Amino acid sequence: MDAREPRGMYFEDFEVGHTYTTPRRTITNTDIVNFACLSGDFNAPHVDWEFCKQQPYGEPIAHGPLVLAIAGGLSCQSGMNDGTVIAMMGVDEWRIHKPVKHGDTIEVAMTPIEKRLTSKAGQGIVVFNRDILNQHGETVHSMKSSNMYRCRP
Repeated sequence: MDAREPRGMYFEDFEVGHTYTTPRRTITNTDIVNFACLSGDFNAPHVDWEFCKQQPYGEPIAHGPLVLAIAGGLSCQSGMNDGTVIAMMGVDEWRIHKPVKHGDTIEVAMTPIEKRLTSKAGQGIVVFNRDILNQHGETVHSMKSSNMYRCRP
């Protein structure tokens, strides 16, 4: 197969202070149950409806790592990483502000706050403030994330 021209954003394309927004996705009960099965995390807040009725959130909530994983998928679906991202370098200061329930629709707002070239030519690190927002525009998760991107040839 022939090599394809990357469609994603290169290191130089990211503008510090500009916010990039992903597509949206609605979380389903099936997502929550499947993640419990995949991860083995069957803690009551995620799978026990009777327990949850006694909690402020009233029903099972999505696992934090599930929301983080879906946010990663939304970043991929945005196309910004297509053929240009080299690696995820880390997630720092990850906070969960509100529960995510089935029926909630999330999107990710990513704002570069720092860019730096690496010691290896042709690649750079972009540090983002990354907010995961629900359908009401409320931040449900926030973090700083760092990705390594290719530089323009």
